[in-house]
Amino acid sequence: MIGTGGQVSTALAERAEKHNVEITALGYPALDLAASAETIRQAVIEAARACNAQAIVNTAAYTAVDKAEDEPDLAMAVNGIAPGAIASAADAMKIPVVHISTDYVFDGGKDGLWLEDDPKAPLGVYGRTKLAGEIAVSDAAADHVTLRTAWVYAPYGANFVKTMLRLASEGKKEISVVADQFGCPTSALDIADAICIVAHNLVAEPDNTELRGVFHLVGEGETNWAGFARAIFDGARDRNAPFASVRDIVTSEYPTKAKRPANSRLDISRIARLHGVRPPPWKKSLDVVLNRLIDAQ
Repeated sequence: MIGTGGQVSTALAERAEKHNVEITALGYPALDLAASAETIRQAVIEAARACNAQAIVNTAAYTAVDKAEDEPDLAMAVNGIAPGAIASAADAMKIPVVHISTDYVFDGGKDGLWLEDDPKAPLGVYGRTKLAGEIAVSDAAADHVTLRTAWVYAPYGANFVKTMLRLASEGKKEISVVADQFGCPTSALDIADAICIVAHNLVAEPDNTELRGVFHLVGEGETNWAGFARAIFDGARDRNAPFASVRDIVTSEYPTKAKRPANSRLDISRIARLHGVRPPPWKKSLDVVLNRLIDAQ
């Protein structure tokens, strides 16, 4: 596994045992994703050989969406160039690679659910660099899966769920949340389960081309950010934890340096059909994470 300390990498390390998967993590400073592509490639090959890896999973990314507007070169190095080097290492080892991407490769202008082959038109640096990474992985290794996900949260790391709970615990009684951006909240724990299933399928069926390529992976169902916040606070109230009311606002009332897609709803039927991955309804997964976060307080 490439990456340590992030939501998905931490979840993958946690959930691997359930799937009888052994994880060896390679992250900074042992692996600097801002280094040259050849340096990254060789480091990954050496690490994969040392642990006799059967697959490589890249969970590492530059995820500071707004900061990326000021650091485009660094974001491109980590998100756009390094994934190709990692995939090249996997190809040299003749093992599959699983790469994590994002809904930000789309512009958000579609009315319905986004399909894997819909036109890509990123709105900002983060999305452009992640799209570049997708292309680099595809070019470097035919034996790959790219999983596009969105609105990721977990019992650890920095995420929307933890931010909402923190604001309520600090005494905020009403919180303004954007209500005109729609998507599918996704637990990193569910992403980790999916990665394990997908990697197993790739190893078990090395000649099945249908199992390769781009797949969407998000929680089942959809909401907007304000609806997500309300679900968080409903769960907090049910657990006798601090909660707040939510005031709906529009995106223009909460300006950010990077523009966000208005519609991040991803169609997950392809991964269900071909890999047998069916993420739980997002509210069910949210309950799992709230139980852990609130019990820890």
